[in-house]
Amino acid sequence: MTPLNIVVLGGTGFVGRHLLARLAAEGHRITLLSRNIGPHPDRLLPPGVALREVDVYDPGVLREAFTGADAVVNLVGILNEKGDNGRGFRRAHVELTKLVVAAMQLAGVRRLLQMSSLNAGRGHSHYLKSRGEAEAAVKSSGLDWTIFEPSVIFGPGDGLFCRFAALLKLAPVLPLARARSRFAPVFVGDVVEAMVRTLKDRRSFGEVYELYGPDVFTLGQVVRMTARQLGMRRLVLPLPDALGRLQAFVFDFVPGKPFSSDNFRSLKTDSVGGIDGLHRLGITPTRVATQLPAILGHVADRQARYARYRAAR
Repeated sequence: MTPLNIVVLGGTGFVGRHLLARLAAEGHRITLLSRNIGPHPDRLLPPGVALREVDVYDPGVLREAFTGADAVVNLVGILNEKGDNGRGFRRAHVELTKLVVAAMQLAGVRRLLQMSSLNAGRGHSHYLKSRGEAEAAVKSSGLDWTIFEPSVIFGPGDGLFCRFAALLKLAPVLPLARARSRFAPVFVGDVVEAMVRTLKDRRSFGEVYELYGPDVFTLGQVVRMTARQLGMRRLVLPLPDALGRLQAFVFDFVPGKPFSSDNFRSLKTDSVGGIDGLHRLGITPTRVATQLPAILGHVADRQARYARYRAAR
C-alpha cells in the first residue's frame, strides 16, 4: 500500500491508540492533533507519529494542518458532558465536525473517515442526537466520506469490561440501572480493521458501516461475566427505571461522572445492529469469549501488583 499523509483528531482515546499503531505499522505518515497533551506524550505514541498540540476549534489551524494531507480521520467523541443540556455533546460532535468539513474543503482534502455510533440520531439522549447531527453534516459535505457506527467497543483497557471491573472492587452489591439494555460488543481490532480496509477503497465512499459483534448481552450479563472472570462473587441488583433515573441524577454531580442522566437515556435504545458492516467488509467478527480472559487478566495482574506494593510499604 502506498503510504498516505493522514491527519487524525481524537487519536489519544481508546480506538485512536489502536488505530495509530496499525497505521504507523503500515508505514503511513500520521499527524495527530490534540488539545490536551499530557506529560511525556511521545512515549505513548508509535514511532513516526507527529504530535501537534493545537486548538482544534480554530478553523485556520485546521486548514493549515490539513493542507497536503491525503485523508482526515475524526475520532473525537465524548460520553459525558458538563451539566446535562447537550451543549458539550454538540460542541464535541457537531460543531467540531462542521469545522473539520469546512477546513477540508478549503484545504482541498476529500477523504474523511468519521467515527459515529450505532443508533446515531435515534432515541432521546444528547449523545445520540449529536452523533446524528454530525453524520448529517458529513453526508451533506460533498467529501469522499465513510462513517462508522460501532456498538460498544471492547478490548484491552476498554470502558466496558475494564470499567465494571473497577466498580466491582468497591462493594459486594452493584445497583444497576437499565440492566436489561442490550449490546452487541465489537472488538477494537475489528473496528480498526474496518477503518484500514476502507481507507483507500472507493467502494466505501458515501457508505455507513454498522459495526457490531456476533454476541448480544444485556448490561446485567456484561457485569456478571466480568465478575465471574475476575473470580468475584457479586450481587447485581437491577433497578427499576424510577430508581435508575435517580441514580443517574446523583452521579451527574460525581467527579468523573461514572454514570449520568444522558447515559441513562442512551441505554433506553438497545445498541444492536441491523446491517452487518463487518460482514460487508469481509471481516470475521471477534467473539467476546475469546478476548475476555486477556482483557480482564491484565486488570487482575495490575490489581495484584498494586496490592503487593501496598503490602510491602
